[in-house]
Amino acid sequence: MCYDIKTSVASQLKRAERKGDKNAIDEIMERLVPLTDLPLYHAMGFDHPDLLIYTNRSPEFPEVATWGLIPHWVRDEAQVKKIWNSTLNARGETIFEKNSFRTAAKQSRCLIYVDGFYEHHHFNKKTYPFFIHRKDKEPMILAGLYNEWHNPGTGGKLLSFSIVTTTGNAMMGKIHNNPKLEGPRMPVILPDELADKWLVDYNDALDQQSIEELIKEYPATELTAFTVNKLRGKHSTGNTEEASQPHNYAELPTLQL
Repeated sequence: MCYDIKTSVASQLKRAERKGDKNAIDEIMERLVPLTDLPLYHAMGFDHPDLLIYTNRSPEFPEVATWGLIPHWVRDEAQVKKIWNSTLNARGETIFEKNSFRTAAKQSRCLIYVDGFYEHHHFNKKTYPFFIHRKDKEPMILAGLYNEWHNPGTGGKLLSFSIVTTTGNAMMGKIHNNPKLEGPRMPVILPDELADKWLVDYNDALDQQSIEELIKEYPATELTAFTVNKLRGKHSTGNTEEASQPHNYAELPTLQL
């Protein structure tokens, strides 16, 4: 699962910057970033933050989107509020089957650039948050699905997204040990060289296999993790820089990650 992330303006602009178009970067900073909740030192999906995503209709220039995908068949705002907590993540094994995701899986895929994500470890009936990021400190490129929902009541539009998840790697197997789950999960982190392939417009059953081949564990050897302060409750650090700073818990045995 992936319900807690960290992402900075710098990470979110990483893809746009690779083109070297200063005017485009200036436009993003002036026109789009003020519409987001950036920077997000700790953002929980259930708060439905607004951030930047790169879509297959706009692969180099980002769009502002809300976390929690709203399918095209949602009738009204009341139904939006009922569904979007259950569409923060899209289970990679079933995105071509689930009614909420199959259209987006075929036609509307996106990339979300983040600094890293948080996951909770269970020990002695308590939970301890870990921050997971790339060892080289480059942004993670998460595979996502998106949809532009048209509000029949107001005529407005809402762009929203979901993060695709897969089975957890060896590191996540040690961290993400929720006893209520069948096994560890993690977001689909795309290697830099395969990010563009996720955005290609595949439309037939044969090409579905090409997408499914990208939905796999990211190598544990390229990631690192450490415990951080509580993310929830009255003692949480909130959306501050301290959220992703290392914090040791004396009662928690050291995990060999």
